[in-house]
Amino acid sequence: MTEPANCSHRHPHTELRSRVGERTGEQGKSWEDGESVASRRSAHLPGPNGNRVGTRQLPSVREPTLDEPEADGVNTAHEDEGQEAKNTPAPPSVRSKRRLLFAVIGVVLLIGAVVGVRYWLNSRHYESTDDAFIEGHPTQVSPKVPGYVKKIYITDNQQVRAGDLLVEIDPRDYEAKLSQARAALSAAIARSQAARASLALIRVTAGAGVEQASAAVESARSGVAQAHAAASAAKGHANQLSAAVGTAEANVAQAQAQVVAAEAEGVRARADAVRYQALYKEDVVSRQELERTTAADATAAAQLEAARKRVAAAEAQAGEARATQGAAADQYKQSLSQITGTEAQVGQAVGKLSEAKSAPQQIAVKQSELETTAAEIEQAEAAVRQAELDLSYTKIYAPEDGRITRKSVELGALLQPGQALFLLVPAEMWVLANFKETQLNRMRPGQPVEISLDTYPDKIFRGHVDSFQTGTGSRFSLLPPENATGNYVKIVQRLPVKIVFDEQPDPEHLIAPGMSVETAVKVQ
Repeated sequence: MTEPANCSHRHPHTELRSRVGERTGEQGKSWEDGESVASRRSAHLPGPNGNRVGTRQLPSVREPTLDEPEADGVNTAHEDEGQEAKNTPAPPSVRSKRRLLFAVIGVVLLIGAVVGVRYWLNSRHYESTDDAFIEGHPTQVSPKVPGYVKKIYITDNQQVRAGDLLVEIDPRDYEAKLSQARAALSAAIARSQAARASLALIRVTAGAGVEQASAAVESARSGVAQAHAAASAAKGHANQLSAAVGTAEANVAQAQAQVVAAEAEGVRARADAVRYQALYKEDVVSRQELERTTAADATAAAQLEAARKRVAAAEAQAGEARATQGAAADQYKQSLSQITGTEAQVGQAVGKLSEAKSAPQQIAVKQSELETTAAEIEQAEAAVRQAELDLSYTKIYAPEDGRITRKSVELGALLQPGQALFLLVPAEMWVLANFKETQLNRMRPGQPVEISLDTYPDKIFRGHVDSFQTGTGSRFSLLPPENATGNYVKIVQRLPVKIVFDEQPDPEHLIAPGMSVETAVKVQ
């Protein structure tokens, strides 16, 4: 009973050899070969529990071989056996394999259904995207004042705390400017104190100054009158002395005339005496006449001498008169100069009186000077504060907690204000997810978000939607699209959504701006 079944489920090559043997008269031998081949194949098949079963028959399963075209060439012989194979019942191994196949197909369909239902449910409750990245607020640290780097207290990727000293610039120039500003402040304070003292003095002496200036004016005017009187007296005395000089000069002239007359008389008397002397020797005249002429000669000589002395005396009197006249003239000139001086004193006294009467205006001027010095003090104080700020700017501190990145400052380098030294990346991060505009219908701020980083695929971080950017990414790009020109192809736009962590990741899970993220927002 088993032989026909074996024949109907043989390998195609065995059946082909059987048909050929029957046609050539070698049916018995070919049949035995077929059985031996089937027996060997069945002997190597494993049983249901994995052990070999040597007596198990080979099922009729078609295996594709390289001789497939050959098998197709003998379909006529196989068709002759088809009716017989249909009438033969399938063995139990074939039925078990069919059940296994159906079970596998059922499991696959069930898994597909579960996955499909889960995807459908997930799509109803979640909106997800992998177009998301970690973002932060990296702070570019730059100097505020120029100078040479004196010390550097940081290195690449170093964690710093807010207030830590990072870089120090050479402070000597700014210390000198601070000293100069403080000196200018001290000078402004001194000027203000002087102006305040002057204002107080003017306020105290204003009334007394007016009275004193008025008395000085009266005294100066009295001095002018006295000077005029003295000048008049000096002028009269000078006139008198001029007359005396004239009289003295007339006396001199008279005395000189007398001298001339005396000289002429003396010459005559001398001549008479000489002549009478000669006549006396000749006894022409008497001795009495000789003595008379000799006496007349002596008298004439004496008179000449007296006349000469009178000339000298008159000249002396004239010189004295002239000197007295010169003194009187000088005194008169001095009186005139005194008049000029006293008149000037009057002018000065009047000016002081006017100045004393202008005390309110002087007080106002001093008050404005005091206010000016107060403004100078404020300006100097501002300069001191600016110098102190510039000096403090020589030390660069960390503005917040973070990590140093992209360090480019070196020791001894000349820095300029605004020059990038390094970036300070703070610990607080968030996610910027670019959702399609079709995904935002049910998305609202505050909805929970599941965050998965490519760096930590097994770790799920929790967060929530914070806000939506008011504009798509393409709208704020460097070259925004111009849809009013050319052909238009509608493209679904993406809108950046800010997602913040409910709790910042622990130090063991390092995150940094630019890291790739997958987000799923629970919208229901």
